[in-house]
Amino acid sequence: MLQRDPWLLPDGVEEILPADAQRLEFLRRQLLDVFECWGYEKVVPPFIDYLDSLLTGSAHDLNLQTFKLTDQLSGEMLGIRADMTPQVARIDAHSLSHQQVSRLCYEGTTLHTRGGALYKTRIPMQIGAELFGHSGIDSDTEVIQLMLEVLAMAGLKNVHLDLGHVGIYRGLVAQANLTEEQELALFEVLQRKANCELSELIDSYAVSSDIQKVFLALPKLNGDKSVLAKAKAVFASVDASVNKALTQLEELADILHSYYPELTISFDLAELRGYHYHTGMVFAAIVPEVGKEIARGGRYDNIGQIFGNARPATGFSADLKVLAALTKQDKVADDQVKVFAPYAPGDRTLDDKIRDLRATGCIVIKQLSGQQDNAEPFAGQQKLEKIDKNWVLVPLN
Repeated sequence: MLQRDPWLLPDGVEEILPADAQRLEFLRRQLLDVFECWGYEKVVPPFIDYLDSLLTGSAHDLNLQTFKLTDQLSGEMLGIRADMTPQVARIDAHSLSHQQVSRLCYEGTTLHTRGGALYKTRIPMQIGAELFGHSGIDSDTEVIQLMLEVLAMAGLKNVHLDLGHVGIYRGLVAQANLTEEQELALFEVLQRKANCELSELIDSYAVSSDIQKVFLALPKLNGDKSVLAKAKAVFASVDASVNKALTQLEELADILHSYYPELTISFDLAELRGYHYHTGMVFAAIVPEVGKEIARGGRYDNIGQIFGNARPATGFSADLKVLAALTKQDKVADDQVKVFAPYAPGDRTLDDKIRDLRATGCIVIKQLSGQQDNAEPFAGQQKLEKIDKNWVLVPLN
């Protein structure tokens, strides 16, 4: 067997070098500050957890993405989190266990068994926010506004918002009395928007011609707000729950347009992202230049039921590394004073001066023994020099 070079990393696993790490950390702090200003409190879920807790409400979507191992202490199956949202839901339902509205935010590394189609990383840095305890359109609006604020703070421009509602598909499935197997087969075809397969599949189901027409029309119901008017005509004969979901989409779009008149909002009524997990409104932020969603979220009511407290919930998340890579914004702390301190062993006045400068936020790099008195490699803007027994800052050159 060929020996692998020790410096190689596994596919989809990358290391972050100082300049990028600095930008990433600065952005992380910025976005957490945004969450705090909106009243979202930070929580820190564990990196490893019981497998069933990690897959709560989302087993179909996350099971294959979760690394699994056996706990040597308990013998139970553990998983390394591929998504932090179920853990945050547990914190709200069990650890906090109250009935009032709670707003929680989080950030941390997750691990996926496979990288994404566009972003190959298997170690996303997930950052997000969740709102628990409110089921009205106000909370959906707030979470989307917060997402847009986060993306604006990250420096992303020309963001488009894509809206959908899984209640439409759920209502149609219920009215058609599809079996679970039929529902999943239809779901898979709709996700691929394979219209020919969809037509053949619908023909094989014992459903009314009206419902057949609705299912066949779903993949075509995407675009700007005019789609909603077309959908009303298509859904004229279907269950009230479907039209209720459509009305909610229209109301949400109107509210968002009143806040952001220039925001491009599109609709996809066959969009079923997170179908096994979400229960209502779903949304994604897309940058056309990238052609891929950079943040996503939606409503997932009652996920906390297994933890003893069923709660309405909505939230969103993004990959911090993707946001940092897209913006490439420079670290704003470029005005931070950088100081070179010469080698002067035993000089306590120099040590005191260095400590005082660092306490004020200056970057101070000390010369080490054996190094030549050359501050240039340290990118120092100033240096410490002893003048009349006092250490003072002087220009580097």
